[in-house]
Amino acid sequence: MTVAPERPASLVGARVRRVNDPRLLRGEGRYVDDVHVAGMVHATIVRSPIAHGVLRTFDASACGALLALGPDEIAAATRPLQCVWLAEGQRQTEVLLGDRRVRYVGQPVGVVVALSRAAAEDAAELIELDYDELPTVADQEQALRDGAPLLQPEWGTNVAADFRVGDDAETVEAAMARAARVVERRLVIPRIVPSPMETRGVVASWDANLRELTVWSSTQTPHHVRDHLATSLRLSADQVRVIAPDLGGGFGSKEHLYPDEVMVSLASMRLGRPVKWIEDRVEHFTATMHARDAVHYARLGMDEDGRFVAIASDVIGNLGAHPSNVGTGPFRISGSMLPGPYRFSSAGVRVRGVLTNTTPTGAYRGFGMQEAAWVRERLVDEAARELGVDPVELRLMNMVREDELPHTTPTLQDYDSGDYVEGLSMLRDMVSKREVPSDANPRIRRGVGYGSQVEFTGLGPSPVQKIVGFHLGGFETGVVRVDPDGSVVVSSGVMGMGQGIETTLAQIAADKLGVPLEKVRVTLGDTKVAPYSASGSIASRSMTVGGGAVTRASIALSDKMRRIAAHQMEADAGDVELVDGVFRVKGVPSTGVAFGDVAASTWLGWDLPPGEEAGLEVKDMHEPANISYSYSSHAAAVAVDLDTGKVHIEGYWVTHDSGTVINPMIVDGQVMGGVAQGIGIALYEKMTYGEAAQPTTTSFLDYLVPLSGDVPDLVIGHTEHPAPHIPGGMKGAGEGGTIPAPATVANAVAAAVPEIAGKVLETPLSPGRMWELLHEAGLHDRL
Repeated sequence: MTVAPERPASLVGARVRRVNDPRLLRGEGRYVDDVHVAGMVHATIVRSPIAHGVLRTFDASACGALLALGPDEIAAATRPLQCVWLAEGQRQTEVLLGDRRVRYVGQPVGVVVALSRAAAEDAAELIELDYDELPTVADQEQALRDGAPLLQPEWGTNVAADFRVGDDAETVEAAMARAARVVERRLVIPRIVPSPMETRGVVASWDANLRELTVWSSTQTPHHVRDHLATSLRLSADQVRVIAPDLGGGFGSKEHLYPDEVMVSLASMRLGRPVKWIEDRVEHFTATMHARDAVHYARLGMDEDGRFVAIASDVIGNLGAHPSNVGTGPFRISGSMLPGPYRFSSAGVRVRGVLTNTTPTGAYRGFGMQEAAWVRERLVDEAARELGVDPVELRLMNMVREDELPHTTPTLQDYDSGDYVEGLSMLRDMVSKREVPSDANPRIRRGVGYGSQVEFTGLGPSPVQKIVGFHLGGFETGVVRVDPDGSVVVSSGVMGMGQGIETTLAQIAADKLGVPLEKVRVTLGDTKVAPYSASGSIASRSMTVGGGAVTRASIALSDKMRRIAAHQMEADAGDVELVDGVFRVKGVPSTGVAFGDVAASTWLGWDLPPGEEAGLEVKDMHEPANISYSYSSHAAAVAVDLDTGKVHIEGYWVTHDSGTVINPMIVDGQVMGGVAQGIGIALYEKMTYGEAAQPTTTSFLDYLVPLSGDVPDLVIGHTEHPAPHIPGGMKGAGEGGTIPAPATVANAVAAAVPEIAGKVLETPLSPGRMWELLHEAGLHDRL
């Protein structure tokens, strides 16, 4: 006899294990490198070894490859890739393929195809390349100086865009003049390398008879890739099919189409054979876009009681060699979200996006909000230090209260719902219960730091996208179908990339339809099948926007089945309930009609109420009325070794609010992973360049990421304030763990060693950097 496990009263809010985990844990995942097509050959990308110059010679006549395409052939066969987020007055809006002017190490200039990857790499080494080198600049502030090498000489400057967010300069300066105290600092988050477990990769297969291109891609945005690939290769959208199999992480770095991926697809069209290219890890450090790399000259103004008056920053952002797909977007969002959870009468930011001879920067988990939190939360702690007050009390006094929501910030963010004071107060109570280590080593200093943030999630609505120059639709479509056998299929244009969306969408559909979770199958990632999604899975929008569509579609489908069942039982639909898979009249359990029988008869078109259509499939297009705003507060307890500079995190606490939580286990996992990435940025991660803009960080031997021992057990608390304008009330949960983490750790370090607090202004706080700060403060010599 089999005893079925007790099912929660509602699947929304249930700690359900992820439905695709068993397959992945058995090693049955299918990633791009697992795709094998008959006749498939392999490509390698020819990349520039110099950071700035002109490619004079590309001679592949002696390489012996099946195919070698150089810059001229590539340029003639393709259209440029268009940037989708354009700032006001942005000087460059597209990326040329096959450009002989190279501007960073790793820029793709050709593609070589052979029977194996090794043979392709050997052939690439036989290609004769000759460059005329030009002067380089890797640092954005140096790129602003007179006489700096120009990446686009016709501009006469390296500034690709210069604009403001929030209040104008005159308004900000007037507010700062009224402030009794102004805290001013230069704060930096350096260049970061997204490091998903799976690097980028594509398999492209051109069918000359059907004139169709099928591309398996490790991407977060299948439709976006399809649209741009079709345009670049001069095909119609219906000639291109993009399939995203299992995705081994993305974190934003896989949100668009790259030039090298177009080159591989072009190679398949030229050869008439499937071509595979998998990025190796060394390539990843220069070929996949980087992130962060922003300098903020920031100010926080307060009145005589410590109440915040104004916040401002002059942001100098490093775009790299050209604007990426999202261009200055991360720097813009840093400005938009700079006020955080606090009240300000004025907030304004100047943003300059600057070209340098480095890999382009773009989207990465936190998308500008981590930089905003770093700047704001360090300024708040510095203000508390100067005032001699408790930094938590200073935060609580200045937070927007629950009864003040909705609230519009000076940077035009319409905060929807929540209780920021509740979250921080709850966090402080959690931290107060910690056990403080009892060792009395005078060379170990301990401290606790805090950080709070409000997070922009659920990218949309589309009209707002137009206003800010973001050429992507903000809507999502959900399709929910009950098949004749009673099974349920959910289809969406968002992508699974480890965030558990396959499970949470299934939970929503199962809950609204009243069926067991195992009866629901979710299909994603195939542009031939999935409904159109311009944005895909970026900006913590999969559950908020995609889940909203599935919520409404599931409710509509449930209502239809209830109407049909009521008709078949000659009852009123309002009197019908679904219990244990049977529709029945409330209070009359002896009669009813099975869920599966209603499904079967509806697909036959039998016994339907007048005006009711046959079939059980509902399509819902969800255009969110507004952004939804998650929020979180973090605390970290650290121990600093004054002799080595090593920072050890002894405890970490988070309170988090992402509206209605569909699956607490999955949200906890998102928070944990985000904190781990934030700790990496706080203590370890930094991409560096040396002489002639040559990358000096090219592997995990010198680009350090946190290990399991670097991340303590987390204590996580949740509050729930549903988004009032999102069906189901969900808010994004993907980035609240990472956004305030670097600032939180830095604030803890500053609390532990107040002698260096005023110089804790840049990440990472590595042992080497900490040793320098401790040495400058004379702490190495004190006993």
